Amino acid sequence: MSQAARKILVTSALPYANGDLHLGHLMEQIQTDIWVRFQKLRGHDCLYVCADDAHGTAITLKAEELGLSPEQHIERMHTAHKAVSEGFLIQHDNYYSTHSAENRELAELIYTRLDANGHIARREITQAFDPEKELFLADRYIKGTCPKCKTPDQYGDNCEACGATYSPMDLIDPVSALSGATPVPRQSEHFFFKLPEFADFLKQWTRAGHLQDEVANKVSEWLDSDLHEWDISRDAPYFGFEIPGQPGKYFYVWLDAPIGYIASLKNLLDAQGKDWNDYWKPDSDAELYHFIGKDIINFHALFWPAMLHSAGFRTPTRICVHGFVTVNGKKMSKSRGTFINGQTYLDHLNPEYLRYYFAAKLTGAVDDLDLNLDDFIQRVNSDLVGKVVNIASRTAKFVQKSDGTLANNIAEPELWQRFVDAESSIAEHYENREFSKAMREIMALADAANEYIAAKEPWKLAKEDGSEAEVLAICTQGLNCFRALVTWLKPVLPQLAEKAEAFLSETLDWSQPLRFRGGERIEKFKPLLTRVEKEHVNAMVEASKEAAPAQKASGPLADEPIAEEIEFGDFAKVDLRVALIAKAEHVEGADKLLRLTLDLGGETRNVFAGIKNAYAPEDIQGKLTIMVANLKPRKMKFGMSEGMVLAAGPGGKDIHILEPHSGAKPGQRVM
Repeated sequence: MSQAARKILVTSALPYANGDLHLGHLMEQIQTDIWVRFQKLRGHDCLYVCADDAHGTAITLKAEELGLSPEQHIERMHTAHKAVSEGFLIQHDNYYSTHSAENRELAELIYTRLDANGHIARREITQAFDPEKELFLADRYIKGTCPKCKTPDQYGDNCEACGATYSPMDLIDPVSALSGATPVPRQSEHFFFKLPEFADFLKQWTRAGHLQDEVANKVSEWLDSDLHEWDISRDAPYFGFEIPGQPGKYFYVWLDAPIGYIASLKNLLDAQGKDWNDYWKPDSDAELYHFIGKDIINFHALFWPAMLHSAGFRTPTRICVHGFVTVNGKKMSKSRGTFINGQTYLDHLNPEYLRYYFAAKLTGAVDDLDLNLDDFIQRVNSDLVGKVVNIASRTAKFVQKSDGTLANNIAEPELWQRFVDAESSIAEHYENREFSKAMREIMALADAANEYIAAKEPWKLAKEDGSEAEVLAICTQGLNCFRALVTWLKPVLPQLAEKAEAFLSETLDWSQPLRFRGGERIEKFKPLLTRVEKEHVNAMVEASKEAAPAQKASGPLADEPIAEEIEFGDFAKVDLRVALIAKAEHVEGADKLLRLTLDLGGETRNVFAGIKNAYAPEDIQGKLTIMVANLKPRKMKFGMSEGMVLAAGPGGKDIHILEPHSGAKPGQRVM
């Protein structure tokens, strides 16, 4: 290795201690682990710490549901999370919990410094309070009738029917989703971090190479639109740490969760007699990397560095943002069996299959990653079994015939030089988290090695008298190529590498330049990796369906059960008509609404539809749809709505207007 050893601390986002680890969690941990293993193999002092995010009201509610204390619940989840991470060969140097003495100590230290620096504001706010549960309610725990369009069963922040936004207490007949009680407004003092005071610092910091370009551009938009103070407190009852000197006031989970990175490191280094502050002091020579999903950029790229800066700690060297995981091109779904928990995968498939597939598709950008199950099978079998392992299986037996001793000469210097020349670029791809580029280059070299062996045909040559030396040289060449490939794949496939090392009688070392190995003995070859079988993948999918809660229907029926039976006459009262969308346009000031002019074949209707997030006006203009024609007109903020367009789906981007077959005419009744 040409460069001096680096001191590196790496973290990944803390999984919430309220559910199992799924493939989204595992994609993040796997890519982090690959990068950490690479750094360690190159000879660097690299630590990977993580923890469970273990605080919040949701933890308390889940524990109550399970008949456990919050402490019992988070301990049980901690054990499960660690087991799954280890099952996927994630090599944490420490996996801890935010519910720890170290985290309490550090949260109090940082808060005290923020307060002393004048960066904490205190003010009264009004919140919805559940008088039966005796706790303040987040918006998602309140339902009621929309104050604008009067649609029932809407959440406490916005209406899915008309798109209106409001405060929870504006709902008509609001109820607590936790108890069914009517919430009451109640004032309480909250504590806020004065984030706007760090605008200038953040404008400089976010453009100083700490973020990917596309992330920096997005953060810049937020900075230009002004920052808001960050609420860092919650009222009792709350599962978390009490704010020093403020009885009944607790640190909001978003404050103590990232401090869990520091606490996990402190727990590790205290046991070793080392100083955690060597990594976090302002003049630290250590590098600090966070691996996070794109859904928490706002927090990690704004609030977290500002808070560290105020408290007198260093900020991250780099925040590495990634996209989401989809399965077969769609959001993970329990009904389709594609919401796959980590343990369900491990029950059916080798973890290294997934590690390689993720590596083969991961880039340094913020792109979503699709796990296409058919492609998964093909790629793993083709690349790992058909290319890499195939080299060893085709050549090892001929070396065994020579007492297992490798030849001393390089049979094909040009081929070997290709491998030597590739080492630096492969390492650079790993360093830049361009794992897919590294995998492509490695597999191209595997192809070259296989082509060489196929052309030389040692299995035929071995039948000729006096060919022993040539056969041995060819197979030694092949096994050295195999050695190089597995060395470079070792961060991705640690188990395969371990088996290969036993076969090769050596530890594959990437801290030194690639060398040709000759004149040394190897062990008898044993199978290194089996093929992915489609029936095992299918079994995993079926098991994922079974893992969905048995007491609930899967799919849309789970979210909205079928209503009570009605008579035909009741249905006949609803006058459904085919309508032509003659015009569709945006509604100024509305986030979710489109204004539709509907042609009923003789008259037109003006209808507001909450479909803006799913359709652009030009995409639906000129199409046929179905509307409720005899719905009493409703006065809305933006005008009168004269009917209702029929649509299916939960809302947002996932909503689909009904469209009759061609041949239907505007004005025709639907029965």
